[in-house]
Amino acid sequence: MQLSLTAALIGTLISAAILYALRAFPFVLFSKKEPPKVIRFIEKYIPPMVMAVLVVYCLKDINFSAKPFGLAEIIALTFTVIIHLWKKNSMVSIFGGTIIFMVLSRLPL
Repeated sequence: MQLSLTAALIGTLISAAILYALRAFPFVLFSKKEPPKVIRFIEKYIPPMVMAVLVVYCLKDINFSAKPFGLAEIIALTFTVIIHLWKKNSMVSIFGGTIIFMVLSRLPL
C-alpha cells in the first residue's frame, strides 16, 4: 500500500506535534516549581551511567589477545577522553573520536 502525499504530510505533522509536545512537557511542568529529588538525581547521574554502558558495549566484542589487539579502539577512546577533558564539548569529542577510529580502522595496524 502506497501513501498519498496528503497522508504522508498529515502523518509527518502529527508526529512533529507529538514530538514537540513531549519535548515541551518537562519545561511546562517544572516552569513554576522545583523538580522533585528523583528528577534531579536522574539529571545528575544518568548521563555518566549511560556513557559508561555505551563504552562497555562498544568494547565488548574486541579481541585484545589477537592482532591488532584493539589498538584502533584504545587509541580512539583515549583521544576521545583527552579531547573531552580538554575542550569540555561532547560534540567535538564524539565526532573527533569517531573520525580517529574510522581512520585507524582502515589502516593496517
